[in-house]
Order: sequence, then C-alpha cells, then structure tokens
Amino acid sequence: MPSALPEGDPLPKDGSLPVAALAPLGTRPFGFYVHVPFCRVRCGYCDFNTYTAEELGGGVSRATYVDHAVNEVRLAREVLGERDLPVATVFLGGGTPTLLPAADLGRLLGAIDDEFGLVPDAEVTTEANPDSVDRAYLERLRAAGYTRISFGMQSAVPHVLATLDRTHDPERVPAVVAAARAAGFDQISLDLIYGTPGESGADWATSVEAALACEPDHVSAYSLIVEEGTALARRVKRGELPMPDEDDLADKYVAADDLLTAAGLEWYEVSNWARGSEARCRHNLGYWTGADWWGIGPGAHSHVGGVRWWNVKHPAAYGDRLAAGASPAHAREVLDAETQRVERVLLEVRIREGLAGDTLDDAGRAALPDLVRRGLVEAGPWQQAGRVVLTRHGRLLADLVVRDVLP
Repeated sequence: MPSALPEGDPLPKDGSLPVAALAPLGTRPFGFYVHVPFCRVRCGYCDFNTYTAEELGGGVSRATYVDHAVNEVRLAREVLGERDLPVATVFLGGGTPTLLPAADLGRLLGAIDDEFGLVPDAEVTTEANPDSVDRAYLERLRAAGYTRISFGMQSAVPHVLATLDRTHDPERVPAVVAAARAAGFDQISLDLIYGTPGESGADWATSVEAALACEPDHVSAYSLIVEEGTALARRVKRGELPMPDEDDLADKYVAADDLLTAAGLEWYEVSNWARGSEARCRHNLGYWTGADWWGIGPGAHSHVGGVRWWNVKHPAAYGDRLAAGASPAHAREVLDAETQRVERVLLEVRIREGLAGDTLDDAGRAALPDLVRRGLVEAGPWQQAGRVVLTRHGRLLADLVVRDVLP
C-alpha cells in the first residue's frame, strides 16, 4: 500500500496560512498540482498514493472526485485571498488522471481558471497511460485547454513491462503520440524507467530508441527504485528478482544521455531531457527552483511562502473533510531559513543552470575545488559565474556532491 504521510504540525481547520507566508505571493511563479489517485491495476514497483477499485472500498467514487477537487480549488482561493495570482502551470498526476472523463478534467481546469485565471501561455499537463486514451479523448482534452501530455511508456520491451506489471502494449505508444500530435498538443513527453531486473543493455537501448522514434519534445528517464512495501520489494526479498545494480544503472544512464543528446534533446535536470528550452517542463522547474504551488487531492503536497503542507491520504477522508467545509490538510511544517537553504542546494544543484555558490556556507564552498578536481563539478561556471554545475559524472553522483557541500 502507499507509504505513510510524514509527521508535522497541526494547522487550522480552515487551512489558513501565516501572514508571513502570504506576503510574498505573486513574486514567484504559482501553479497547481492535482493528484488523481485512481489506477486500473497497481504496478508492482509503485508506492504512490493510488488505489484500484478493489482497494478503494465503498463510499468513494471516481464520478464524484472532481467535485471534491473543485471544492479544494475554491478553498485555495479563500485561503490565498483576493490578490491577483494568475496560474502559470497546472499538472495532473497520479495514478492515471485520464481514467476520468475528459469533460471532468476540463471542468477542473475551468474551476482553476475561474477562481485564479491562467496566464496566457499557461502550461497545462496531464499524465496518461498509453492504453487510457484514444484520439477522440485527446481531442476533447486539448479543446478543454490542456497543452502538454506525459505518457507513461516506461519500456518498449514486453518482458520488462511484465516485470513492472505494466499492462499496455508497447506498440500502443507511437499510436497515442501520433494521436496527441493530431489533436494539437503543444508538447509531448515520454517517461522511461531503467534498471528493471532482467533488463539488458540492449533492452534499454531498444526502449530509448523506440521513444526517440516517436519524436517526443521531452523525455524523463528514472532509475528503478525498489520501495519498501511494494510487490516488487517483496519479490526481491523472496529472491525471485535481484536488486538493481548500481553499475548497471550508471551504464544505462550514460547510454540514455548519449542517445538522447545525439537526437537533439538536452539535459536540463538530472533525469530530464528536452528539445530546447521551450520544451522543458515549467511545472517541475517550479519545484526545483522554489516556486509556490497548491496541491489538490488526497496525499497531495503544497508549498506557499516557506510553508509546506500535505493532505489526508485516503480519497474518502479527503472528500469528507471538504464536504464538511474543512481543509483536507493533514499537517504542515514552517520551513526556517536554514531548511530552505538546504532544500535549495538539494534541488537546484540538479538543474543545468546549477546552484548559485552564495547559497553554500563557507564549508560548502571550501569543498568545491576538490569536486572540480574530481570531475564532478564543471570548472568554468564555478570559476566564472560562481555557479555549481554538475558534469555528467557529477550527475551520476549527485547525492555525493550534495553530501560534500552540505557537510
């Protein structure tokens, strides 16, 4: 089942925020993340807060989910006040958002636009499984205002998909990408996973090349993580499958970077490549650079002005809270200056533009010459602009770099 929520401090029943958190609103990009917690089947590696029909139990319905989400949008408007706060990005994740009718996803986006307004070039993304949409659905979604779609491809190799418990036919991927193009989506992204037990180097190259054959604007490639409590973790513990090998993961990252770069996609975050700066995911860049966002849905996390909070996990509890006129938030934490600095280091060092050196303390800056010498940090940006930019070798060892600059 999904992982537990973190502990935190209680917050007011109405979800109100400290005055200090509201004061800087509008000085940073503002977005919405919407968590849609429904899946047809649970993938063996997944520990996200998602539920199949069997796991949901009674009293919860996909049909009423968007009603609850719209209520939380209205709550956000009340909590954030009447200030002008146009929305730059909206991202629907899950779960599988496209299990809901396109009309419901359109109604949800309409509520965000009605309450806050969307900037003229707003990036509006939804995740989708290749077998959860068709041409007609994609056309309705595009007409509703969605501009970007991210397909969970994961692999093009049937035995790898089977180990991951993914149910789509890999031949479906080019078909839905073509359908999304025909429907008029501005940007199309494909998600891949490498390091699945039994996946050879040739299997991985086949998947990357199959993704590139679709001519996506953006590719995300993540190493498989065996999360405690998942079906995959239980199989590994029983000895049915081996743990992913660190050297194998590194080799596959390098192979992906070579293939994607040769095809004209450039890395802009450790696990993300885009066909030019205009194809970068602006919503995710907001996470990595300290923007403000409101997370809608059960288990969703939010961040506004140095305050982070997270909603109750189960869809039934989430809906009940909102129906009672209360915030669905479970707990929150107010981030002090040092915590915010540490999080900046953890996140911004991962992006292509790097981390401003003045974010580091004296000990962190003192570690940089050795990181340059070891080939983990690029010399030029640090020496010329005071920015910490990872080399490709440094991207492979990003956690080590962070450990050295946050002693």
